[in-house]
Amino acid sequence: MAIGDYLSGAAQTGSAMDPMCGGFELTKKQRFYGFGICFVLGFVISLLSTLLLTVGSIAGFAVFYTCGNIISLLSTGFLIGFKSQFKKMLDASRLTASIVFLVSMVATLVVAFTLKSVLLTLICCFIQFLALFWYSLSYIPFARDLFKNMCGGFFK
Repeated sequence: MAIGDYLSGAAQTGSAMDPMCGGFELTKKQRFYGFGICFVLGFVISLLSTLLLTVGSIAGFAVFYTCGNIISLLSTGFLIGFKSQFKKMLDASRLTASIVFLVSMVATLVVAFTLKSVLLTLICCFIQFLALFWYSLSYIPFARDLFKNMCGGFFK
């Protein structure tokens, strides 16, 4: 099949914006399903991780909370493509949030497995949450500015 035939066929079937990997493409509907399933699954896993915290398994909590956040982050890859997602994580507007998010994930696991400190693990998880929240806001036009303005009075 020629490239022109492939592109015209892709346009007719409503396939994805760009191939995810190896020429495999998803339709818009499949991408939305992938996004929704990953986002909800990640949220549920993160939420259910608190059950492990209540039974005293700080390491289990840290692993499941971190995995839930990773799955939630991957959900946006279904919308824009995983390659594009990775590139956008390195954009100047998102780089700091990406680095803080990745470092806090590692710190959460290190603290939970080595120091076994509940308080420090929870602090790392909170930083993870804030970094993912700030990163996610970068995809919504003017959302960061709006959030800063909303919180401006609180921090003054």
